[in-house]
Amino acid sequence: MQPSVDQASVGRDNGLTYASYLRLSEMLDQQRCRSLPVAHDELLFIAVHQVYELWFKVLLFELADVRDRMLGGDTYRARLRLRRCHEIERVLVNQVDVVDTMTPHGFLEFRGSLGTSSGFQSAQFREIEFLSGADDHGWLARAGWLTAEDRRRLSRRLAEPDLWDAFVVLLTRAGFPVATASQRSAALCEIAAGDDRYSELWELSEALIGHDQMWSSWRQRHQLTVLRQLGVRPGTAGSAGASYLAGRAQLKFYPELWEARTCFGGSAPV
Repeated sequence: MQPSVDQASVGRDNGLTYASYLRLSEMLDQQRCRSLPVAHDELLFIAVHQVYELWFKVLLFELADVRDRMLGGDTYRARLRLRRCHEIERVLVNQVDVVDTMTPHGFLEFRGSLGTSSGFQSAQFREIEFLSGADDHGWLARAGWLTAEDRRRLSRRLAEPDLWDAFVVLLTRAGFPVATASQRSAALCEIAAGDDRYSELWELSEALIGHDQMWSSWRQRHQLTVLRQLGVRPGTAGSAGASYLAGRAQLKFYPELWEARTCFGGSAPV
């Protein structure tokens, strides 16, 4: 997702201030509570999820650049971008601590106001997963709530190269055969063995593992929070709630990279 540009103000100062540059009046007007009387915790709930979506937008921008850098052979900047993604994802995990300050009673005071909405419906969350390597056409077929633009964007993500595809391109450029899973496994084992010729590929594979690990940590943390707030109740919008999230927490973007951890008997390269 590319950042929007304010074409009307490009190249102009126009008495620019902190508030006008960040469009604070518009942004701070977007937290609209629906409960009546307004439940104390609803503002917190809305703000936290809006912040998530802002970080998702940044992650999509950074991860798309990681993919494009790898396709172009630039492993250095790909690793830099992934390092930034790790830090953003660490913020996402830690932000759940703020949600955990709500009591179950406090959440239930406004839960009915959520109606048929659910975090399960986040298009940007799914777009991050598709770009990272998850191939889930079935979810897209079931997602009847998506706008036409969201559906178009997600369909494009499923059709274009993802991060794993881009990493395999780098393996090919390094001279490894990659047509089969066994060939890729042999390549990853050789890279993991510590040969200096492949140090950049090793470091990049570690950065991809880091992204995968942080995203799994976020899924697990989110699942525990839903369990803490709702117990075993169904989630909003008809989802299975914590039990659904528990199943998703075990998913991996790069199973072949994880499997490669067992292919060498000595110490991992440092």
